[in-house]
Amino acid sequence: MSDLTIVYYTANRIPAEFSNAVRKNITEVSQGIPIISVSHHPISFGKNIVVEDEPSHVNIYRDALLGVKEATTKYVSLCEDDVLYSKEHFTYRPRSRVFGYDLAVWNIFTWGEPVFHRKETGRRNMYSLICERNIFIEAIEERFRKYPDDSTIDLGVWAEPSKYERQLGVTVQDWEAYYSSVPLIAFSHQTALSYKNLGTRKRQGHIKALNIPTWGSADSVIKLYK
Repeated sequence: MSDLTIVYYTANRIPAEFSNAVRKNITEVSQGIPIISVSHHPISFGKNIVVEDEPSHVNIYRDALLGVKEATTKYVSLCEDDVLYSKEHFTYRPRSRVFGYDLAVWNIFTWGEPVFHRKETGRRNMYSLICERNIFIEAIEERFRKYPDDSTIDLGVWAEPSKYERQLGVTVQDWEAYYSSVPLIAFSHQTALSYKNLGTRKRQGHIKALNIPTWGSADSVIKLYK
């Protein structure tokens, strides 16, 4: 898979044991795919780039862009520090100049009773994005050229490539859905930026499961965080 680079970005805010478990998961399932990590403190994970910006919704895109620009492969896979990945996820390649999102994702909250849950249609999240390196750079650099001052950005529409671009006044990007045969597991937790908005009032998806093939029980998976 020499045509793909994993770009992993983290604010180093999650518990150390959980962070180590996620990085171990990515190392095992990526099967030698090169890794570039962008972090706020030095970590031993692929080629590490340390940034000094404050964790924010906008800076996530700056950090990801920095990592993608460092890559030299045709494709990049964006990976976050609170998601468990499958080797099947990294086999996907979208069409040319199309942002591909793996919608096979189960979520799990780190509070309350452990249960996997998801919405029927799935959501586009940057942690499940695979695309050509050049189109990611083009799309994100266009945004920062249009909004050189972060204070002028409407955070309600500052989102993944292919979302809300008409509202941002930038080039509208094409996207496609992919469903890997083994899903991703995304954790919602108290140290996430999104937690500030809803906290434990965040609602679960209406599709629920206590056990998932390959991953096992929600009770065992949640222990990676706790």
